[in-house]
Amino acid sequence: MKSKRQDLIVNIVTNKEIETQEELISELRAAGCDVTQATVSRDIRELKLIKVTTGHGGFRYTLPHKKDNGLNVRLNSALADSIINVDYSLNIVVIKTYPGLANAVAAGVDSLNLNTVLGCVAGDDTIIAVTSDIEASKDISERIKSLIKS
Repeated sequence: MKSKRQDLIVNIVTNKEIETQEELISELRAAGCDVTQATVSRDIRELKLIKVTTGHGGFRYTLPHKKDNGLNVRLNSALADSIINVDYSLNIVVIKTYPGLANAVAAGVDSLNLNTVLGCVAGDDTIIAVTSDIEASKDISERIKSLIKS
């Protein structure tokens, strides 16, 4: 029963923009699965669902991203849409976001697990990412710029 319910949750959050646990509970019940809020909360934790910005000011549940250390790693498109500007100086990359979104974007950058990023610090609308050297800053800055232009 639990695995079927969790499979159903994965299907729902993959195909619909679910912003709250209440919406998820309604979808599960509509699919014939009688659940409590506590059960759904546990399932969300066990499935490691995360909330990401939708690009239009809201949030939605989604599956965690698989870690990929290759050069083709991409930030979630909603997070990329949250970035206003990116530039670098020496071994520091500065990323400007819309107000309130810097933490989410910084978490996205951290999730890329780039060996050249030593760490990120986020404020309300600005992220400072410290890199291992100037070339890494230039590379990361260019990659993020290409994401926000697509």
